Amino acid sequence: MRIKNYLLNHLYAFFYSLGQISRAPLSSVMTMVVIGITLAFPAGLYAVLKNAQQLSAGWDDVAQISVFLKKEVGDQAMAELAKRLHDRPDIAKITTVPAAQALDEFRKLSGFDDALRALEENPLPSVLIIQPAAGYADPTAVEHLQASLRKLPEADFVQLDIQWVQRLHAVLEIAKRGVEILAVLLGLAVLLIVGNTIRLGVQSNRDEIAITKLIGATDGFVRRPFLYAGIWYGLLGGIIAWGLVSLALLLLDEPVRKVSALYDSAFALGMLDVWTTLLLLTSGTLLGLLGSWLAVGKHLRAVEPD
Repeated sequence: MRIKNYLLNHLYAFFYSLGQISRAPLSSVMTMVVIGITLAFPAGLYAVLKNAQQLSAGWDDVAQISVFLKKEVGDQAMAELAKRLHDRPDIAKITTVPAAQALDEFRKLSGFDDALRALEENPLPSVLIIQPAAGYADPTAVEHLQASLRKLPEADFVQLDIQWVQRLHAVLEIAKRGVEILAVLLGLAVLLIVGNTIRLGVQSNRDEIAITKLIGATDGFVRRPFLYAGIWYGLLGGIIAWGLVSLALLLLDEPVRKVSALYDSAFALGMLDVWTTLLLLTSGTLLGLLGSWLAVGKHLRAVEPD
């Protein structure tokens, strides 16, 4: 019987809170939209950051190491070295560029064909172009690979252009930390919005609350509809935020596809996944509940029957 009454009280509070919200539709919708915009800002930045991280994961594969071999290393020795290195787990692909091939490519690209033909010997060395494996494409792992390749007796010079990758990772890490800080600050803003809305609700129903307490209602009974109202504000605000972010990503998807096509890429913006959506809705709901709990706990004690 006690459990039945408990459930009935919650069911009453559930529908009562909806009634309270529906009685002031304009102000309620405005509050939800403000909460939605507030939640959409960090959620949208997180979606953009996640897409940037996915794009940069593809750029990591572009990081290559050029191993310039010593002049005395012939084509056969280069092939044996490439075969030996290919068995390493941190190397995905090796492209061999013999000295003769390098000279021919240089002739075609430089336009100094006649001057190069006058040389008595080929000044260019053979080169191994090494592509790190997917699990070893981060800057730290690539630098370790570079250091090990420098120790090869056949290597004369090892070149790695990864500074831009390091800068990219550093910028993305700063952006991630900034989004986290912004999410906390805007979460506090949602608490204030819900708290102020619930405070106004308590003040506007002051006489009704006083009468309810006068006939024996407990603080928990009086508090419950306001808590449900906070949950509704947070949940519906989260749904609005999801809609705004999804709409923004859809509007940006076509321009991003066109730009990526100019660079021979098939990159497309990823929408909010299931876990991100659940996190957004859960965060909005919990913030609404917490904001209403803090507000109603403070202001309900000031309402007492005379």
